Formats: sequence, structure tokens, C-alpha cells
Amino acid sequence: MKIGIDTFTSDSGKSGVGVYLNQILKRIPPSSGARGELFGWDFDRFAFSETAPDMEFIPQCFVNGRTANALWHLAKYPEFARARGYDVCFFPAAHRRLPRRSPCPSIGTVHDMAPFWGTRRTREHLGAVLRVVFPSSLRHLDRIIAVSNFVKEELVDLARVKESRIEVVPNGIDLSVFYPRPRNEESTVLIQPFSFRRPYALYVSRIDHPIKNHIRLIKAFERFKERTKYPHRLVLAGGDSHGAEAVKRTVAKSPYGHDVFFTGHFPPESLPELYAGADFVIFPSLYEGFGQGILEAMASGVPVVCARAASLLETAEHAALYFDPLDTEDMADRMVTVTTNRDIYRDCRAKGLERVKDFSWDRCAEETLRIIQETTGE
Repeated sequence: MKIGIDTFTSDSGKSGVGVYLNQILKRIPPSSGARGELFGWDFDRFAFSETAPDMEFIPQCFVNGRTANALWHLAKYPEFARARGYDVCFFPAAHRRLPRRSPCPSIGTVHDMAPFWGTRRTREHLGAVLRVVFPSSLRHLDRIIAVSNFVKEELVDLARVKESRIEVVPNGIDLSVFYPRPRNEESTVLIQPFSFRRPYALYVSRIDHPIKNHIRLIKAFERFKERTKYPHRLVLAGGDSHGAEAVKRTVAKSPYGHDVFFTGHFPPESLPELYAGADFVIFPSLYEGFGQGILEAMASGVPVVCARAASLLETAEHAALYFDPLDTEDMADRMVTVTTNRDIYRDCRAKGLERVKDFSWDRCAEETLRIIQETTGE
């Protein structure tokens, strides 16, 4: 069985899709009979060489840009797939890049439906043409892997995909990477090239307004500081995206702006240390298809405070403190609770460590390969 694997939108293995694909690729057993071949941007040629050293990489779409790449999938992919003789094609970012039709069976993983969620002001931008084409492209996939039941329901409601063609396979967590670190008495956490003064609250997400809800978080942090007088800082770890300027203007005007720290794009290999050093982790996002950061925080032994929104309740279940993401006072209340009530702090931490045991990359890869094999009849 020859599997074509689309690596576009993986950001050289560093984005959420990149991490997902890396975890799947390194768990495909040689005995499975699956022979994978990667195709994508030429600059991603070596992005998966460690996790998939035996897979050939075929560079495609030599004009950079999202629009050019979308057009390549619509116009050039069918000819390419036929020429390569694929028995099946796997699209690990089916929520971002898809062909209209495929000459061979096709399976795609949908991580979210953010471009179709909410109002025009709140949703992620996809482009007018793709917004029209995408639902139809999703319906032409032979099978769809949804990372959560929440995403599955959105596929049915928003894209009118038949429920029988969707299977939920949650992401996993690597417990050899994310685990509790010993807490010492040092007041500063050194993670090159950064130095973080403890205690700090942490939010790991691209700076994207309004969907990631940073501005309300900053307002809630102000209330938290006013009410507790605690020395906490707020660390915002993530690169700039849509509306980042508005978030930074809010910080500049805040009376506690000096306690808010932007890291920019944070090195993925250093994230476990950053999580483990936090006093608590907060997720105020208005929309998430899964909530990978919640698992990373819980596995690191850090209490999680998160929005009662989208898939976050499904991921965290009873192991987090919840708030209304539109209510800054409610958000601040939970921040105060997790820092002042040590019984709740310890309970939240313990439940988080237990919750992450339900998620496994091995299981995710096994289920994904099973779906691919069933789709091809092998």
C-alpha cells in the first residue's frame, strides 16, 4: 500500500499540525505494509527526516503563498497523485488544505472548523473562494478523522458531512517530554534565551485577536492583581498573528503592563520547562478544536484554568477550573481561586495528571493507520 502524505501547512514540523504529523509518522511500524511518501514545500524537505527517515520526500508547488498552494491542490494534485501511483492519500491538515477531488481514496484529519465558526469578526480568515469550495472538498473525502467530538459535530452541522464517514481520534501527549519537574526555591526560571521571574501564569497560543481572547485575559489579569496584590506575571508564549497589535496596545495601556511578558514564537523543545515552571496555566480561547495545550499543562503537573468553550470541556473534563470566556470578572475569580486555595490547587493538579493518561500518541497513530487501511480495503 503506497500512501501519499501531504505535509503542507506543517510549518516545518513546528506547528500543531507539524507536531501531530511527526507523532504519527514515527509510530507507523515497518511491519504494517504501509509505504509512505511525503509531498510538500521544498523547504520542508528535511523537516521529517528524523521521524520518517525511510520515506521519500517529493517537493511540489514551487510558488509560495496560501492562495498558490490552495490552487495547486485544486488543479495540480489529481495529476500528481495519479503520476505517483498512490493507493491512498492522507491529508493531516484537511481543515486547511484539500483538493476538490482525489483520483485515489483520501483520508483527512480535521483539527478545527475555525474559519466557519462565529461571526466574520471573530472567525479565522480563510478567503472567500476557499470558504465556498472547502465544505464540498470535505464531503469528497472518503473518511474524515476528527480530533474531538466537538469537531465531528461541527463537520456535520457546518459542512454537512455524513456522520457515518467521520471517526473521532483524539490527539495524544508524550509523557516522556511533558512531565512534572522538581520545583526548587529559585525565583527565576532560565530557559535560553529567556529568563522568567516566578511566580507566573502562562498562556501558550499565537497572539490572535479576538479568537484567542488575549485582551479579556489581560483585563482579568488586572483584576487578579488588584484583588490579590500577588507578584505574579503573565507570560504570553506565541508568535504574532491577526490582531496582535491590538493586544499589545492593551498591554501598553494596562497599569500592570510591566508584568505581562511576550515571548514571541517560543522554541517547541523548551515548552515542557516553560509549562513546568508556571504557577498555573490559563486558556481563555473562544475556540479550540482540541486543546493540546491543556494536555501539555496537565502532564507537566500544573493546574489548568480554562474557558467553558468549544472543545476545552471535552479535553479537560473534570480536571480544570472553568470560567465564562466573555466575562473577565469570572475569569479573574478562577485565577484568584487557584492561587489562594491550596486544596483546590492540589486537587486540580492531581486530576490533571490522571486525566492525561486517557490520551496516547501510540493509540492515535494506531487508529489512524487502521482507518487508512480500512479505506483502501487492506
